[in-house]
Amino acid sequence: MDSLITAAARALAAGDPFGALNRVALRNDPSALALRGIAMAQLGDLPRAKALLQKAARAFGPREAVARARCVVAEAEIALVSRDLGWPAKALETAQATLEAHGDRVNAAHARNLEIRRLVLIGRLDDAERAIAAFDPAPLPPALRAAHELIVAGLAIRRLQTKPARAAFARAATAAHEANIAPLMAEIESAALVMDAPAARLIWRGEERQLRLEDVETLLASDVVVVDACRNIVREGGANGGAVVSLATRPVLFALARALGEASPGDVPRSTLLARAFRAKHADESHRARLRVEVGRLRAELRSLVEVKATKQGFALVPRGAREIVVLAPPVEDEHATVLALLADGEAWSSSALALALGASARTVQRALDELAAAGKVQSFGRGPARRWMTPPVVRFPTSLLLPGPLPSD
Repeated sequence: MDSLITAAARALAAGDPFGALNRVALRNDPSALALRGIAMAQLGDLPRAKALLQKAARAFGPREAVARARCVVAEAEIALVSRDLGWPAKALETAQATLEAHGDRVNAAHARNLEIRRLVLIGRLDDAERAIAAFDPAPLPPALRAAHELIVAGLAIRRLQTKPARAAFARAATAAHEANIAPLMAEIESAALVMDAPAARLIWRGEERQLRLEDVETLLASDVVVVDACRNIVREGGANGGAVVSLATRPVLFALARALGEASPGDVPRSTLLARAFRAKHADESHRARLRVEVGRLRAELRSLVEVKATKQGFALVPRGAREIVVLAPPVEDEHATVLALLADGEAWSSSALALALGASARTVQRALDELAAAGKVQSFGRGPARRWMTPPVVRFPTSLLLPGPLPSD
């Protein structure tokens, strides 16, 4: 490797893409193409970066397997940043194996880091936790170690483990300062703001108040029954987590549970329940009959947690024992809140990546995006397969409780 290539690589490692381009911008040999691709990625021109890396990978000879594998790892990182979650994960696994076989521990560890990051993005939290437990970040230089700690923090946030999340953010900040890369330090500071931003609303006895993530964690550890409108479940609080009843696929039952939970310990008139659950403006006998059926189903679903009792006016939700019933709702209600939750990270997502992360069909996600765009809540750029979606620059609320993947005890 010649001196210009070495100097350009050092500049990239220090977060100086212009310094790297000054040395290799006019060169077209494979090593220079790869470094130019990484520099363009650091500058935000991801399509150009991807093209340069692919060209470099094709140009490396049959004896340069390590160099080709490094290009694949860099391309995988670009795919994650551009939220191309359909990028073939098998290619990254093959590249990682090649790097490990040739003793390149740093880039092999980086490839593993990217794999864990993808698992977190698509909500496979259990797999991500197992991968982190078996992962040794020691070979990583400070900049990559900071990125790893951001992944650890993101996973802890989705698990509602705020102390480990704060600790991971602190380790990330220390590593970023050690690397002395200003954009990385700014990214970590921005990401850590989620810890002190409103994460949910608590509705209890007719009053509402905003909760931070730590408040939500405390609430779920207390001896209450939570009607969780962020995940459409009813759960029993407690330090070790209690019973959880998912109503995610039963929207009518959850609408009834939420209406009853918001009114607890009082009752809800039948007319109000008909309007909330069935959107019936003028109820007839068929609506009332259906309400009785659905309340019976709700009573059967929640029998381990609460009782659904009939009153003169309607129905009431009564906890078993001397516990309270509270409702946990998103800070801002929206019909397509889960789509906004993913887009709120500030990155540009493709509709196929959103569908993969949410476990929904591409057609469903595209309809949601079209409706959100018509309302001015999201914006797109590009055409065809290159089309990407993102939220406007000002994000309204953090999204941890709406992101894919179960919380503990779900």
